[in-house]
Amino acid sequence: MNVPNRLTILRIMLTILIIILCLFPFYSIGIILPKFNIGGIVVESIYFISGIIFIIAAFTDYLDGSIARRENLVTDTGKLLDAIADKVLVNSVLIIFAVRGFIPTFVPVIYIFRDEVVNALKMDLLRKGKVTAAISSGKIKTASMMIGLGLMFFYNLPFELINLKIADFLIYFATIMSVVSGIEYYNMWKKVK
Repeated sequence: MNVPNRLTILRIMLTILIIILCLFPFYSIGIILPKFNIGGIVVESIYFISGIIFIIAAFTDYLDGSIARRENLVTDTGKLLDAIADKVLVNSVLIIFAVRGFIPTFVPVIYIFRDEVVNALKMDLLRKGKVTAAISSGKIKTASMMIGLGLMFFYNLPFELINLKIADFLIYFATIMSVVSGIEYYNMWKKVK
């Protein structure tokens, strides 16, 4: 297993850590995690910690692709693993934020529905001998969502202090781009079928 693929596996492991941190009921074992007041906004430390881990995980997404291209280590396995790791990270966090009431539930529903449709199309293309790498609209979608979710972990600070909903905007924009890229993948699949 090459370095880019190891970074991809690390991203999946960091995702599991984020899920545990955000969902484990620490209070049930007597652990009270601190909260802070920043400019009138009450923030929970567990989201800050998870946000730092999320940023590291998101950075591995950039790093693994960069190393793979630079060192000529791009493989079909790496492409598939990278797509899975991205989906595991983003979709898990979207579900957590929807459950916690940070975002509306339609966002993960649309985003995950699109992912499942695109996965089915990619698998059919793979069956026909064509491995599909990420397309531009998909990369814009992923980057927007990663930045938006990163800001959401940090309560949209510092933008929240001046009432700029940057995190919300990026997450909604990424949701729209997920539909756009889904249509593009469908058109690619249609040409091959």
